[in-house]
Amino acid sequence: MRPFKYTKATDSVAAAKTVSANKDAAFLAGGTNILDLMKEDVSRPNELIDITRITLSQIKTTKAGGVSIGALAKNTDTANHPLIRQNYPLLTQAILAGASQQIRNMATNGGNLLQRTRCPYFYDTAMPCNKREPNSGCGAMEGLNRMHAIFGWSDKCVAVNPSDMSVALAALDAVVKVQDKDGKERTINFADFHRLPENAPEKDTNLQHGELITSIELPKVNFANKSYYLKVRDRASYAFALVSVAVVFDWKGNSIMNPRIALGGVAHKPWRATEAEKILSGATATEENFKKAAEAAMKDAKALKHNKFKVELGKRAIVRALNMAWNGKA
Repeated sequence: MRPFKYTKATDSVAAAKTVSANKDAAFLAGGTNILDLMKEDVSRPNELIDITRITLSQIKTTKAGGVSIGALAKNTDTANHPLIRQNYPLLTQAILAGASQQIRNMATNGGNLLQRTRCPYFYDTAMPCNKREPNSGCGAMEGLNRMHAIFGWSDKCVAVNPSDMSVALAALDAVVKVQDKDGKERTINFADFHRLPENAPEKDTNLQHGELITSIELPKVNFANKSYYLKVRDRASYAFALVSVAVVFDWKGNSIMNPRIALGGVAHKPWRATEAEKILSGATATEENFKKAAEAAMKDAKALKHNKFKVELGKRAIVRALNMAWNGKA
């Protein structure tokens, strides 16, 4: 690990100012990802701004009837909070599907959204990686790409976003609040928070350098029991998703209303299955319609050499998640 300066911030504006003033500075919260990256010499900040003493850990109802979750609230506390378990069980399921209990006890919500890909070529500094070293090439493109993207990738990068929490937030139409060095706040719809790689795979999100996530806002929902998070992985514990599916919808009689489906493990960002949503909207909740939706969701997939199996796996996972959600298995 390279030497770095360590500073404790006492308020969000001061923290944002310090990071904004130094292009090689970074925020430090739970540290469950950035410290690993520093140890592997993948990330090389020369200054860390500890933000753990800033009061950004509240989980509370909003005036609009939704819930605001603080960026510095721990993943475990968020998943187990009564407001989340009762009203957003999809989010609870997704958080509990990620990492280990020990890591969830340390990891923060803001950090979860900002975690970097687990692509092995990104972590191996002896290999080319445009995300780590722009214009150096993509080792995974012609290498071992079993875990990699089937949607939205470019010839610059085929890595996937590793966050389970983000997949649920995408399905819930969450909003991210951020603050800049002048204390000005702005909100980012979750669909616009993460980026596709295109020609700048080194940029994971649309945050500006120095902007600090302050909270994640969840809209009011009235159909908590019609949701489900399914994670398909190589082993049951501490493994990243091959494919994951977050589904949530309202219903009227036997018909599905306002469905939202997001996929994980398939793209550089949580992937909304908008074509599948259109097919299901107003449709009867049947196995046949679930399969039609799954086919639509995967029809534009572009598999790589070693991950063609993700296309069929994705279809089956969507059908299963829809069945589980409809039958109230959240």
